[in-house]
Amino acid sequence: MSRLPVGIFLRGLLMGAADIVPGVSGGTVAFITGIYDQLLDSLRAVDLEFLARLYRLDIAGAWQHINGKFLLALLLGIATSIFSLAQLVSWILEHHPVPLWAFFFGLILASALVLLREVDNWSVTNVLCLLCAAAAAVFIALSPVVSLELGLAGVFFAGFLAVCAMILPGISGSFILVLLGMYSTTLVALKSLDLVFILVFVFGAGCGLLCFSRVLHWLLLKFHQGTMAVLTGFLFGSLTVVWPWKQVLQWVEGSHGQLKPAQQWPVSPFDYQGYTGQDPHMWLCLAVMIVGFSVVWLIHLYWGQN
Repeated sequence: MSRLPVGIFLRGLLMGAADIVPGVSGGTVAFITGIYDQLLDSLRAVDLEFLARLYRLDIAGAWQHINGKFLLALLLGIATSIFSLAQLVSWILEHHPVPLWAFFFGLILASALVLLREVDNWSVTNVLCLLCAAAAAVFIALSPVVSLELGLAGVFFAGFLAVCAMILPGISGSFILVLLGMYSTTLVALKSLDLVFILVFVFGAGCGLLCFSRVLHWLLLKFHQGTMAVLTGFLFGSLTVVWPWKQVLQWVEGSHGQLKPAQQWPVSPFDYQGYTGQDPHMWLCLAVMIVGFSVVWLIHLYWGQN
C-alpha cells in the first residue's frame, strides 16, 4: 500500500473511533485532518456516470471516477476501528461512565473551537445561526430520549440519520443514536455481530450518505459561512449531552426489563454525589478532559494544514 492510502487508513481509524462515541463526529475528524472536501467529492461521485460505467463493465473507470483507493482505505480504517472498539467502549460505558463522558467532553470542546476558527465573517446573521443551533442542540439534549421501537424499519431510520450526522463536522452520529435511544442497542449488535441488524443499519447509512453528501455540498458551496456557524453551534450545544455529571429525571424500561435513563439534567460535580451517592471523580475527569482536548488539537496541528 502506498504512502497516501496508509495516511488515509489512519484517518479512517480516527473517524471510526469518533463515530463510535457520542463525542466528535467522523466528519469533524475528516475536517480537522484535511480530507473533508476529498471525502465529499468522492461520495458525490457515486452518481449516474458511476453506475453507467459499472453497467458497461468499465470497472477501472468506475473505480477511478469515485477515487476508489481513497474510499477503500478510509472505509477499511473506519470499519477496523468500529469493530475493534465496540466491546471496549461498551464495557467502559457500563463500568466507568463518568470519566468516559469527561473524555468525550474534552474531545467535543476542542473540535468546537477548531470549527469556530473556520468562520471568518461574524456577521449578525452568522452569530444568530450559531446561537440558534446551540439552543436547538441544548433543547434536544435535555428532552426525554426517544424510544425507537420500530423493528428493522427503526434500525434503517437510525442508520440513515446517524450517518447524515456522521459526515457533518459538528454533529456526532453516536449523539443522534443516543437521542433516538438506539446507542446501546447498536453497540450490543456490533459486539455480538448481529448480522441482520448490522446489514439493515449499513443499508440505511449508505442511503443517507449518498443523499446527504449532495445536500451538504450544496449548502457549503452556497452558504459556507452560515453553514459552518450552524455546525459550530450544534457542536457547542451538544456539550450538554456529554457533560459527565448528570441527574436522572426520568427512567424508562428497556427491551429486556432493565431501567434506562430517559431524561437527564446536568449538575455540578459537587452536587452529583448528593444526587447519586457516587464519587464524582472530579480530578480524574478533569485530567481525561485535558487528554481528550489535547488529542483533537494535536491531530489538527499534525494533519489539519495538509
